[in-house]
Amino acid sequence: MELFTYYRSTSSYRVRLALALKGLDYRAVPVNLLSGEQHLPAYLAVNPQGRVPALRTENGQVLVQSAAIIEYLEQVYPEPALLPADAAARARVRGVAALIGCDVHPLHNVSVLNRLRACGFDEPAVYQWVQHWIGHGLQAVEQLLDDQGWCFGATPGLADVYLVAQLYAAQRFGLELSGYPRIARVAALAAQHPQWQAAHPARQADAPAQ
Repeated sequence: MELFTYYRSTSSYRVRLALALKGLDYRAVPVNLLSGEQHLPAYLAVNPQGRVPALRTENGQVLVQSAAIIEYLEQVYPEPALLPADAAARARVRGVAALIGCDVHPLHNVSVLNRLRACGFDEPAVYQWVQHWIGHGLQAVEQLLDDQGWCFGATPGLADVYLVAQLYAAQRFGLELSGYPRIARVAALAAQHPQWQAAHPARQADAPAQ
């Protein structure tokens, strides 16, 4: 498999975490969003939307959108599962994932932030925008998580994939996380998880040297 990715893309990070949890090997194909590589004809031939991630499967099909890619991985590689067996428990997990993926992340997507800048927002105003919407979402997530373990239970799953990727963006934009003890607990577990350490943006081949 080939994953078209950008090291600090939140949605790319999600897919890397899902691949790591399932122990799947893939080749990373970096797409530099800052230089506009996603808009070049070569990449538009892969993903006409010009966004990452995109996954080229083992049979050569190209899948786009992180939620669809992760659903594909869950169906084709069902073990270890990212979703619980119980229907109500699955809905709880999917609810947190959707809250982050649909209501929080799109509001700090690079295309949205560039549009804000084009409309006259200076960098402090852009950061305030991002901090407001991520903070608003995390306040809700904090109340939805279990009191111990990962987001829901003793093993990581879909909600953790979405949350951990979102926390990287939160920290990058300077959001204070001390008021979210349940979320902090999950972040600490992820930081100690060897497979997830390998998926971290700082460990990617296209990450700038520190």
